[in-house]
Amino acid sequence: MSSLLASAFGRTLDNFLDDLEAELEITDSQYEAAERSYKSVGDWLNRPGSNLAAFDPNVYVQGSFRLGTAIRPLGDDDEYDVDAVCELKRFSKQDGSQAKLKELLGRDLHAYASARNMLKPVEERRRCWTLHYADEAQFHLDVVPAVPNAAQQRALLEAWGLPTKLTETAISITDKTHPQLRNLSNDWPRSNPKGYAEWFRSRMASVFERRKRIIALNERAEVERIPDYRVRTPLHSAIKLLKRHRDIMFSGDMTDAPISIVLTTLAADSYQGEETTSAALDRILTDMPRYIFEHNGVTIVANPSDPLENFADKWAEFSERKTAFFEWLDRARKDFAAAAHAYDRPAIASTLAASMGTALTERALNRRGSKSILGSVTAFLAEAKDLVLNASHRRRPRWPQRLYGSVAITSASFTRDGFRAVAIVSNGMSVQKRGSLRFEANTNVPEPFKVFWQVVNTGRDAERARGLRGNFDYVERGGLTKTEKTLYSGTHAIECFIVKDGVLVARSGQFIVTII
Repeated sequence: MSSLLASAFGRTLDNFLDDLEAELEITDSQYEAAERSYKSVGDWLNRPGSNLAAFDPNVYVQGSFRLGTAIRPLGDDDEYDVDAVCELKRFSKQDGSQAKLKELLGRDLHAYASARNMLKPVEERRRCWTLHYADEAQFHLDVVPAVPNAAQQRALLEAWGLPTKLTETAISITDKTHPQLRNLSNDWPRSNPKGYAEWFRSRMASVFERRKRIIALNERAEVERIPDYRVRTPLHSAIKLLKRHRDIMFSGDMTDAPISIVLTTLAADSYQGEETTSAALDRILTDMPRYIFEHNGVTIVANPSDPLENFADKWAEFSERKTAFFEWLDRARKDFAAAAHAYDRPAIASTLAASMGTALTERALNRRGSKSILGSVTAFLAEAKDLVLNASHRRRPRWPQRLYGSVAITSASFTRDGFRAVAIVSNGMSVQKRGSLRFEANTNVPEPFKVFWQVVNTGRDAERARGLRGNFDYVERGGLTKTEKTLYSGTHAIECFIVKDGVLVARSGQFIVTII
């Protein structure tokens, strides 16, 4: 894949991808609001009279906000989450159980919310407490209770003969589902967000420092005064684009969607210091599978800050999540490859509109004054529909027509290479060749009746193979379900017809599918 795409990626694509990433970014003011929120919590927990002050609480951000890979939520009104840790430097596992530690933090966070007249109550979740801010703030803060765990983590890794260089920042956290939740025990869930962030930074250190110096130079400021969250590398950009691609692909049901820590880890593992977003995407999408390992039948995506932790541990229990990851990877490769071969910004935007979101690609396109793609996408869809409606080989219905009933194609799905089916919509995302389509229709026409399906295909592939179709297929059994192969690239359509007593009484209208 890499050699194929490397020649196709160009400056036009890079500029568009950078604009796309800029539209996904959390703004400086949102970063600053998040920073104020967790620092305010830290000040509260250290105040005189706090339940936790004696344990020297230290509150710091973790996750995508710490890494610089946070993206805007899909919906304009959706909240984004800020993940923070409350590490109690002087609380040991002999001072209390996980449950006690979480209860102590919960009391102070309830008091904090009450003192600030927060409208929504503090919510307990599996590993954290959640503070809900006012709607206009558009974020919530998840605070995980934690205690230091460097010594125990170091001993554990040494016993396994594994590297210990990132263990100094290791912590233990709470988990409501843990078997030792209410017992005094050294057996707590492990984490190391600072160690992970240090590893992540090391994967792009030279590029990061160079870009930070450029920002400082342009602003005539000291390098130390430039916040890290303002520095963007191709690795940051690639991860954000892949996360949004994932969000769009699984927007109907995120249950099996690849989790962000898996995407981020595999992307950082794959990154080799590329200087452009397109080159980083190319490398990452090519090399991701190299960092997924199999051991004794278990698939492993190792935590680089804790080699004993497997970020893909749920894949053993839920095999569909592993399947979904590789389906997503295959889809991402094809979508960005198609964009790489588009000839200008509007064409790139149109190519990515279905997989990244039309509104997002529209905003990205407009950043450089390009022509709106809403018109071009609409024109493309209209042109595609016109192509199949007016195809010379499309046959007219042969029955007398009296449309008193209704029939609709209520579901459609695509599958390929044995992967699970992906739902598709008419004029939606394109699908690949050598796959299968399945359509289901519903009708209010009372039985008995006959069901006919008309497939109309277009394009040079079908023409060369003498495979152009436009006749009516009668399906005797299971007539309201139709399966097709995606043999030829081009724009194609399928329509369902209900015939009763020799009269056409209902038709669904065309469902349009583009095959690439």
